[in-house]
Amino acid sequence: MADFSSNSQNIEAPASEVAAVLVDLESYPSWSSAIKSVEVQDRDGSNRPTKASVKIEAGVLKDRATLNYDYTKFPNAISFSLEEADLMTEMTGTYLIEDNGDDTTKVTYQLNVQVAMPVPDMMRRKAEMATIDAALSQLKKKIEG
Repeated sequence: MADFSSNSQNIEAPASEVAAVLVDLESYPSWSSAIKSVEVQDRDGSNRPTKASVKIEAGVLKDRATLNYDYTKFPNAISFSLEEADLMTEMTGTYLIEDNGDDTTKVTYQLNVQVAMPVPDMMRRKAEMATIDAALSQLKKKIEG
């Protein structure tokens, strides 16, 4: 089993609004500093992206990846996994969306990234946590304004 880094953030918005923002992959470049471009390649019957090419620039990691999205636990979770990339050999993640019952939502982002070159585990985890923290902070700013 993959060893995920994880962190959570409370967002002042209903879970349905948070889920809608997370499903709208094409808008990520407008609010996520790590996602430079998104090209959706396939969609499911609900018009949600199931496969997308993503240009990522997260710290020292610059890569173009094809990601597959899984909505089997939607609206409580949105997961993605790496199909192919130039540098990454694994990129698996999940956004867990938890309704707090008061029009606020707890979002937990779990991420595991592996690259083709050897990187000390401590450095890899630090980069994952920086990516997670930035993504959650930017998601909160996008939704709350």
